[in-house]
Amino acid sequence: QVQLVESGGGLVQPGGSLRLSCAASGSIFSGNIMAWYRQAPGKQREFVALIFSEGTTNYLNSVKGRFTISRDNAKNTVYLQMNSLKPEDTAAYYCNIYSTWGQGIQVTVSS
Repeated sequence: QVQLVESGGGLVQPGGSLRLSCAASGSIFSGNIMAWYRQAPGKQREFVALIFSEGTTNYLNSVKGRFTISRDNAKNTVYLQMNSLKPEDTAAYYCNIYSTWGQGIQVTVSS
């Protein structure tokens, strides 16, 4: 069984930055993919970014150049550095590995 614990969300002004972290514990195997998704009120959950264990990444087009996903395999932790945040980035952000989801962490971009 896998557990995910997210941290780092909050309120930030447009143009600001936040860094999300997600620590995984339990039965974690090498060669996994860790990802971030988000869900805004009234909308479906959408993919934001993913990273393979060897470092290959993929991003939602609207966050390319602003968000950076990274990971520390020794700590089974994935990060999401979010820069140049926009109000439309406001959502609950969820970490994912295998079929396990984190509890979600709120990111609000507002002046």
